[in-house]
Amino acid sequence: MGKFGVKERNLEGQMVVDFAKRMDMGVVNTYFQKREEHRVTYKSGGRRTQVDYILCRRGNLKEISDCKVVVGESVARQHRMVVCRMTLMVCKTKRSKIEKKTKWWKLKKKECCEEFRQKLRQALGGQVVLPDDWETTAEVIRETGRKVLGVSSGRRKEDKETWWWNEEVQDSIQRKRLAKKKWDMDRTEENRQEYKELQRRVKREVSKAKQKAYEELYTRLDTREGEKDLYRLARQRDRDGKDVQQVRVIKDRDGRVLTSEESVQRRSKEYFEELMNEENEREKRVEGLNSVEQKVDKIRKDEVRKALKRMKSGKAVGPDDIPVEVWKCLGEAAVEFLANLFNIVLESERMPEEWRRSVLVPIFKNKGDVQSCSNYRG
Repeated sequence: MGKFGVKERNLEGQMVVDFAKRMDMGVVNTYFQKREEHRVTYKSGGRRTQVDYILCRRGNLKEISDCKVVVGESVARQHRMVVCRMTLMVCKTKRSKIEKKTKWWKLKKKECCEEFRQKLRQALGGQVVLPDDWETTAEVIRETGRKVLGVSSGRRKEDKETWWWNEEVQDSIQRKRLAKKKWDMDRTEENRQEYKELQRRVKREVSKAKQKAYEELYTRLDTREGEKDLYRLARQRDRDGKDVQQVRVIKDRDGRVLTSEESVQRRSKEYFEELMNEENEREKRVEGLNSVEQKVDKIRKDEVRKALKRMKSGKAVGPDDIPVEVWKCLGEAAVEFLANLFNIVLESERMPEEWRRSVLVPIFKNKGDVQSCSNYRG
């Protein structure tokens, strides 16, 4: 807040300030020194106060040259209009590159899966059985996956709702682009009319494609495939409506809002260390019980085979960057390798170092604090 507010702050005013602090915003009305007449937004009888505000990101405050109440103009009964003058500099920003990922989803295709198995066998010197060493096997699998399946470009996809595109729409758009280039090179009336006609045709094709796609979606809603389409559409609409530059904040133990990146990370670390080391009532050790020495049976191949069959495909990979699709693709070779590896872990009481790492991503709820987060572990 600036120092040019009106009168004292009440509970509702404090809520505005808390919100601005959480979102790293400034209350613009309070930053400009004006006569009280140009700061009072509400007048009723003998009461004069400031209850209407304009908020903006603190980083954009330097672009605001003025903010005041327009005397004589009312928006609603007893409320006066607040105007703000801004000078915005539009400049291109560099796209942040995302991490390049192996295209493991290609293993859904039989030909890709077969090629992956063959290349992996070649990388292992013609062996059908995978080595018992996890580090060696994991690195060979990752390297073979990158060579056979390829990696993503690392560029962020544009958030365009194109799931309903068909061949007619894509063909029309391509012809429209060529017509636009032609008109740019030769500004004749004929080329202009051709481009305008293709523009209208694209709009018609888009309208028809959308209508057809939505009709098919409505008829498939009762099926699993239709549910997936609906969730994908909802997620895309949700992403489009979000402010991608929104500042993530949390609260400390005393409920104070933390906004700096360092303090947010420190509080998150503190919270998750407590969460992961707490003993639940049902997990607390009961003192005075006699321990029983008993040999643990080895993990059998059929147990591993059943576990792999139950695991769902399409899930996010962990730090080892090897999805379940790889093990399903390798079939019995994977079953034998994993069974042996699990038994080695049981006997040696040591697991691979990669298995000790995990990724915690807090998914913020409406309260904006760690305690109101859902946690995703990858």
